[in-house]
Amino acid sequence: MASIFQNLPEGQLEVDVIIAGGGTAACVVAGRLAEADPKLSILVIEQGPNNLDVPTVVHPALFMGGLLPTSNATLFYEGRAEKQLSNRALVVPSGGTLGGGSSMNLMMYSRAQRGDFDAWNVPGWKAEDMIPYLQKQETYLGPGPRFVHGHEGPMVVSEGTYRANRPTRDFIQAAGQVGYPEIEDLSALDFNNGVQPAMRFIGPDGVRQDTATKYVHYKIKSGKSPGLKVLVDTQVNRVIFEGKKAVGVEIRPNPKVQENGTWSTIKARKLVIVSAGALGTPLILERSGIGNPEILTKHNIPVVSALLSVGENYQDHHLITYPYHTSLNEDETLDALFSGRLNAAEAIEKKSPILGWNAQDVTGKLRPTDEEVAALGPAFQEAWNAEYRDNINKPLLLTALVNAFPTDPSLVPAGQYLTSSVFTGYPLSRGSIHISGREVEDKPEFQTGFFSDPEDVDILKHLWAYKKQREIFRRMKTYRGEVDILHPKFAADSNAAPVRLERELDGDVKDIVYSAQDDEVIKQWAREHVGTTWHSLGTCRMGKSEDGAVVDGQLNVFGVQGLKVADMSVPPGNVGANTMNTAVAIGEKAAEIIIRELGLS
Repeated sequence: MASIFQNLPEGQLEVDVIIAGGGTAACVVAGRLAEADPKLSILVIEQGPNNLDVPTVVHPALFMGGLLPTSNATLFYEGRAEKQLSNRALVVPSGGTLGGGSSMNLMMYSRAQRGDFDAWNVPGWKAEDMIPYLQKQETYLGPGPRFVHGHEGPMVVSEGTYRANRPTRDFIQAAGQVGYPEIEDLSALDFNNGVQPAMRFIGPDGVRQDTATKYVHYKIKSGKSPGLKVLVDTQVNRVIFEGKKAVGVEIRPNPKVQENGTWSTIKARKLVIVSAGALGTPLILERSGIGNPEILTKHNIPVVSALLSVGENYQDHHLITYPYHTSLNEDETLDALFSGRLNAAEAIEKKSPILGWNAQDVTGKLRPTDEEVAALGPAFQEAWNAEYRDNINKPLLLTALVNAFPTDPSLVPAGQYLTSSVFTGYPLSRGSIHISGREVEDKPEFQTGFFSDPEDVDILKHLWAYKKQREIFRRMKTYRGEVDILHPKFAADSNAAPVRLERELDGDVKDIVYSAQDDEVIKQWAREHVGTTWHSLGTCRMGKSEDGAVVDGQLNVFGVQGLKVADMSVPPGNVGANTMNTAVAIGEKAAEIIIRELGLS
């Protein structure tokens, strides 16, 4: 019998463990449970397709193909129009295939800071507790202290098969001029306020390291995990309870790709785990009767456990990208591939090394100076003093050098571009996501909450971020000016107006002096262009019941038995990093908790 299928095999009505969701953390949990007991019957249920051997998954340089609105492997959560975002309704994509975001993302290797885990304030989840799971997931082939990294894990971290060395070194020297030194290993938990040549979840063979491949497919192919099964293209409606005990889930074939989508039930003898991500998990819980009674009653859903925080505390990183003209050659960016000038099929046939590149060659974690903090005003100063001043290992801004134009290539002339990707690590703003009805098809009530903090501190962070990233790029030898269509619309006579250059700026480059009017232009641009970083988290936060948390430190959902949550919905606070590494670590820890509770080896 096949181990990955679209429909339940005849007579398959019960398994030991059900994992509702087949994303990043879910695949980690499934693989580790199968490893602990190969005969344990485990069913992973993923609403999207199998990711095995899909070119946009396998080849890092083709990642854009998985992000298009037409992709059947991506979920798109559309929020409400929000006044503080110039009445825009943001869309937040989420991985909608086996492997989840790890199969769709940009593969940046980026770890949380030590203080991030400690700030969660949950016993068993402090940094010292989490280091073994950060190590267990990886075979790290990069620089830095060996003791903090892992060297025998399934996820290989390397530089891949390609790097554009000239812009890498150019950006690093420019950042140094602005005050940010090169740091050997920004992912060693205790380093900050500098830049580093990026490491990635890409193997030395140029292949993406996703959790479906590294934790599930390998085990299935080996034939040594007969109990591990994966059901793809199948939706989970809700968890089934007998009294307060979770005993199974209600499922159907995904009607987007399968006919005869009638609901059926599959039982779990031992445990149900919901792992549908920060946007999917709270919706499953609410349809199951777990959440705010006011919301559940409104939709005629019987209350199983009254937990007011389900769907609340939504967080992301607030992202804006700024492109620049450059003097780079065609083999130093991915613009030729994105625009079709380089044929992807031919590149695959020739096994071109550039396919093993994600076009992000430098990463940075940055903080402002005391003078820059003061210039942002009293509200920002107060927030800085409370969260950052004495916590010197906490970055305000995370940045990456992207070797490509960041959106539709038809908007600019054919050429080579560099882009500044900037996002703020710890937004004060919060959003929410809730069901709008009993059915899976009912569009969620989703509010990102971006820039909703009452003192506008989050938008002031982007005011500083715009100025700082621009000064770095202006000092690059390959800089030839701003691509004006994706920079703030300054007045023509402003010192800050975009420029177009034939050669690099001469001599000692002086910082641009921005007027008060320029600052307002930047802030308005931010409201009109801020978007998601795909780093959704926090909607089923972990903590104490008396503090309104949804799950405890063992990932048990409060008020019921036999139900756990294991994904990025459980972190109560944000991390100063791209979130994939944290998601994998959560999966590793969740697996160990479950293995212990089930009495497995």
